Amino acid sequence: MKKYIGTKMLQATPMSIGDYNKYRGWTIPSNENPNDEGYLVEYEDGYQSWSPKEVFEKAYKECNGMVFGIAVELLKNGFKVARAGWNGKGMFIYYVPGARYEACTDIGASIADEENKVAYEPYLAIKNVKGTVSTWVPSINDCLAEDWNIVD
Repeated sequence: MKKYIGTKMLQATPMSIGDYNKYRGWTIPSNENPNDEGYLVEYEDGYQSWSPKEVFEKAYKECNGMVFGIAVELLKNGFKVARAGWNGKGMFIYYVPGARYEACTDIGASIADEENKVAYEPYLAIKNVKGTVSTWVPSINDCLAEDWNIVD
């Protein structure tokens, strides 16, 4: 078998397997301990399931206090993220996919294609305190931080 790793957004709440079976209107199988701890899990498409506590807690982390690698995956999937210390300042970063933009300088025009457009690679942008946007490159402190959060 091949190994896989996934990144997905979901909602969950602690719930025993017995309570999950009651929630679903199912009879608790005789070979299950109704007190086994776990989580009721709901995925973005509304699908619900139950996960044992140990399995769930090994696979999922709350969407606050994330490491940068998880934040990058979220950025690529269209989320805005920020460091905990940025709270209240209105700052966040987001992913900008590669695209072609109209040349707006002489240098840009010198490298533009036949439609006067310049090809840009994907990059990260930051909406800063002043309300303006610029490109953003993380510092080593940003990369090693474990305080990344999703911005609504």
